[in-house]
Amino acid sequence: MPPFDSSIMQLILWAVLGYLMGSIPFGIVIAKVMGLGNLREIGSGNIGATNVLRTGNKTAAALTVLMDGGKGVVAVLLARALAGEGAAQIAALMAFLGHCFPVWLGFKGGKGVATFLGLWLALDWRVGVACCLTWLVAAAIWRISSVGALAAAALSTTWVMVLTSGSTFGLGIVLTLLVYWRHSENISRIKAGTEPRIGSKS
Repeated sequence: MPPFDSSIMQLILWAVLGYLMGSIPFGIVIAKVMGLGNLREIGSGNIGATNVLRTGNKTAAALTVLMDGGKGVVAVLLARALAGEGAAQIAALMAFLGHCFPVWLGFKGGKGVATFLGLWLALDWRVGVACCLTWLVAAAIWRISSVGALAAAALSTTWVMVLTSGSTFGLGIVLTLLVYWRHSENISRIKAGTEPRIGSKS
């Protein structure tokens, strides 16, 4: 566990700020600005980069990855700089929850993969890089984005224990469970062999 050397009010403040930063639905914003239509009515209806890619616009999908990951990075780095490591971990968790359950969209958000990777890059770049590489390898082998996400989440706490002092292990467990919970439907489709592959428009 990290040292919680900030006041309760600071921790609450960064929980709120982390949530608000995480809740910005960049996928929907980018799709609208680039004239790609209502993302809720495309493909799976998800607000993340994988569904943005189903519009056929790779630039929009790349921007969604960068911005969804970036909001996690910003939440962690700002909290760490202004309130310490404990606040950074709280902001990280709340940014992830903000993406998955944004108040602006009736608490119906995305799966949080890009934000998950961004959080780890900010929390500890070594773990973040390891998680990104895990996603890339798994996604390249199976050509299924959700398989990459599940593999990255499953191994994230292993990378924490191998590469760090372990202070983010508890947060890693929580984030992993949340990723698997958010991907419960994907897991069912993977088992049934019906999960869409990367680049599919359906």
